[in-house]
Amino acid sequence: MATGRAEVLYTECDGKPLNGPNDIVFDAHGGFWFTDLGKVRARSMDRGAVYYARCDGSSIREVIFPSMTPNGVGLSPDGRTLYVAETETSRLRAYPVTAPGEVGMEAWPSPNGGRLLYGSPGYQRFDSLAVEANGNICVATLVRAGISVISPVGELVEFHVAPEPYCTNICFGGDGLRTAFITLSGTGRLIAVDWPRSGLPLHPRFG
Repeated sequence: MATGRAEVLYTECDGKPLNGPNDIVFDAHGGFWFTDLGKVRARSMDRGAVYYARCDGSSIREVIFPSMTPNGVGLSPDGRTLYVAETETSRLRAYPVTAPGEVGMEAWPSPNGGRLLYGSPGYQRFDSLAVEANGNICVATLVRAGISVISPVGELVEFHVAPEPYCTNICFGGDGLRTAFITLSGTGRLIAVDWPRSGLPLHPRFG
C-alpha cells in the first residue's frame, strides 16, 4: 500500500485462463477462495468455477466446476463451511471444507457437488455476500433489491429492502462491525447502514 506497486499473481489455472474473477475470501491458512463467474456473450456464456490459491502466488487449483454464474463467496465463522451464491439461479450453496483448498462434494443430482442451502422464490438474482459473527449469510439480492439474511440451516431470517434494484455488495465495518457498507450499482452509490448484529471479522491478507 505504501508504494502502490501491483503484482499479478494468477492469470490461469492448469492452462485454463481465468475469465471473470469476481469475489474473494481469505482463510486462516494463508490462502484465498475466489469465484470466476465467466463471461456472457451474445449467444453463449461460460460455465463458472470456484478456485483456491495461495497468497504468495505459489499455487492455484480449481475446486468447484461447473457452477452457473458463481458470485458471492464466504466462510462460516469456524472456517469449516464454504458458501457460494449463484447469480442467475439465485441459489446459495454450501460445501464442507475438509482441508485448505478442499471441499466435500454431494452426489448427483447436485449439479456441482454443493448442498443447496437456500433458493429464493420468484425472479431474483444473487450477487456478493458477507457473513455475520453468528453465522448468518447476508446475500446482496438483485431485482427484489436488498439483503437476504439466511441462517446456517437455510432459513430466510429477514430481508432488508434497498432503495434500488442493483444492490450488489455488502461488507461489515465500524465499531463492533455493526455497520453494513452496501453498494448500489445502478446509481453508483455506497451507503452505510446500522446493522442489527455484528459482522464476522475477516482474516488478514497473508503474503
